[in-house]
Amino acid sequence: MDTLQALIMGIVQGLAEYLPISSSGHLEICREILGLDLPAEAALEFDVTLHVATVLSTIVVLWREFLPLCTSFFTFKRDSNFYYVCKILVSCIPVAIVGLCFKDFVEQFFGSGLLTVGICLCITAALLAFSYFYRTRPLINAPAGSHPYKGRDITWIDAFVIGCAQAVAVLPGLSRSGSTIATGIIIGDRRDLLARFSFFMVIIPILGEALLDCKKIIAGESSGNIEFIPLLVGFLASFIVGCLACKWMLKIVQRGKMIWFAVYCLIVGIICIIF
Repeated sequence: MDTLQALIMGIVQGLAEYLPISSSGHLEICREILGLDLPAEAALEFDVTLHVATVLSTIVVLWREFLPLCTSFFTFKRDSNFYYVCKILVSCIPVAIVGLCFKDFVEQFFGSGLLTVGICLCITAALLAFSYFYRTRPLINAPAGSHPYKGRDITWIDAFVIGCAQAVAVLPGLSRSGSTIATGIIIGDRRDLLARFSFFMVIIPILGEALLDCKKIIAGESSGNIEFIPLLVGFLASFIVGCLACKWMLKIVQRGKMIWFAVYCLIVGIICIIF
């Protein structure tokens, strides 16, 4: 992988992580277009590096919300912020189970071609479309003076259900943000709360995976197929673009415009299946 290829991959990751179009799926598409032939383990390690960059962009963009959460949780303040973090931890249980028990199974889908990506993108499109037609219209037609985002706050059970959606979305082509936000909309949660919850809930799994990769590098178990400079360029590109895309996605979710991403995912998914 050269520097230009890493730059392109970083830009794609920064955009696709927050938009409901599957960052892992689009990284697979980019690998095919750029002719990158990386081993599955190296491809996954590079993807994790780019995901860490977008996680950091989440913290930067939402630092006003993130800092009080950390303060309350680590000081055991037992306020709403403390329980919010606890719900995030509950949402991480399903993906932790997948990571611990099915990691080898998941890794084989990375770098395996576009058929899986295409099928999963079509599933993402169906999920986004269903969530739009099932819950969005009553929100748009809300009476004057009423709350623009009908629905309940995220409950403990909701957090776990949304976490299950995140666990399934580890497959390339299934959008993590799209799956979690759409699932939350379907079960009746408020849209203005879902985007931030979705962005925060990915922080722990991604940083955990990054720590495991660092452990492999220190122990000499890493595949070592990607040089440092391309890795750094991809990281910086993903971080900078991610900061812009995060702000954009927050506005998109609040306005209920995710249906257009369903159309996009369907078109790209069909193209991937054909080619």
